[in-house]
Amino acid sequence: MTHATSSNGDHLALWGGRFTSGPSEALARLSKSTQFDWRLADDDIAGSRAHARALARARLLSPDELNRMESALDELQRHVDDASFVPVEADEDEATALERGLLQIAGDELGGKLRAGRSRNDQIATLIRMWLRRHARMVASNVIAVVEAILAQARDAGTAVMPGRTHMQHAQPVLLAHQLMAHAWPLMRDVQRLIDWDARIDESPYGSGALAGNTLGLDPDAVAKELGFSKVADNSIDGTASRDATAEFSFIAAMIGVDISRLSEEIIIWNSQEFGFVTLDDGYSTGSSIMPQKKNPDVAELARGKAGRMIGDLTGLMATLKGLPTAYARDLQEDKEAVFDQVDTLSVVLPAFAGMVRTMSFDRKRLESEAPTGFALATDIAEWLVKQGVPFRHAHELSGICVKTAESRGVELWDLEDGDFRRIFKGFLPQECAADVRGVLSTQGSVAARDGKGGTAPIRVREQIAAAARRLTALRAFAASTSDGSAYKPPQTLS
Repeated sequence: MTHATSSNGDHLALWGGRFTSGPSEALARLSKSTQFDWRLADDDIAGSRAHARALARARLLSPDELNRMESALDELQRHVDDASFVPVEADEDEATALERGLLQIAGDELGGKLRAGRSRNDQIATLIRMWLRRHARMVASNVIAVVEAILAQARDAGTAVMPGRTHMQHAQPVLLAHQLMAHAWPLMRDVQRLIDWDARIDESPYGSGALAGNTLGLDPDAVAKELGFSKVADNSIDGTASRDATAEFSFIAAMIGVDISRLSEEIIIWNSQEFGFVTLDDGYSTGSSIMPQKKNPDVAELARGKAGRMIGDLTGLMATLKGLPTAYARDLQEDKEAVFDQVDTLSVVLPAFAGMVRTMSFDRKRLESEAPTGFALATDIAEWLVKQGVPFRHAHELSGICVKTAESRGVELWDLEDGDFRRIFKGFLPQECAADVRGVLSTQGSVAARDGKGGTAPIRVREQIAAAARRLTALRAFAASTSDGSAYKPPQTLS
């Protein structure tokens, strides 16, 4: 993007000196982006303040001009805040709109000096990073609220047991708290991903110009610091043309959606009449326009559906970035809508989801009654046999014969008679101890025995919940931090 200026009444374009006419109406409509990039206005004005100070340090603005420029930018910010200044139809993008506003306040001579040494290319590459870093903390805070709701449910669940499943079939009994915590850890990893991402993109492209830097002796390090970055992009072409920072954020947002969707799917199933494991609070359920009895898990269903939308945002963004030449190309205008949509989506999904999780109630008696069914204690039989010295290959087969015997009679494993165990284990165990296997045929005994690190034994689950609480403390620090450089104090002198 070049930076010639043309004016038409109150309308402004940041290019056009070498053109004999303005853009066609069709091109103007295609080029227009204020309908989505106006949300970057605050970051743009913050960047302009930092850039004005850089110009002053380079003696391209006098101290008086800097004071008047900062006053004009402050006034522009007030007009943006109270919506008395908004884009007009002819504004190509938010940068064009804001320059028009600045010129109205500061005048052409002073206002026209601000554009020296910068391009919309390095501006927008910086602004999207500033916006995403700030909103990453908001997203993290909302994800943490979901994790906190899960932890509260896990603590409240105590030693309640439920059927653990693989392939949606009964597998082994687990603590309800253990099952819930299986959803807390991925979400905490999502917050950790945001932290890792933030450290990786903590560099400012400001000063890269269109692609090659600038000749005006500006200090990009000071601008970076003022905008909340710890360093400057090492390569000006990379700084203006790469959007992996945006794509990586988009992946993390989509991953959050997927992790929320997985828990949503379980809640939807658990809430069905056939399962009856959980009841959702009326405040987080909806009814039917025709069936009076319905109570629908709409929060979980909407969260599950919007995960697909966020995956689509990521996929579209990656397709846009694929095969672009280096450096800047106008295709990169398409990088923002995807992440804007994801942030907007998560900002409404996560609070509702946290409320649903926090207020749902479990039918523990039903969970406990279902936990050992479906021959879920078969593995306990096999492992008991191993402890008696039977090779697991044979133990697995013997346990399977127990299941087949019980299944043929329409009973559960604990309903088998002592004689059945003696017959099945004959040749592998002394007859007098065959029936001792009954000692492992209990739900509580099954979960308590799985006491290795990460297991479902009550003592391990309590440790897990405590470890998660400690992890959350560190994650909250990121969510509560700032990224906009607001704590930075610009130098008192510009020499």
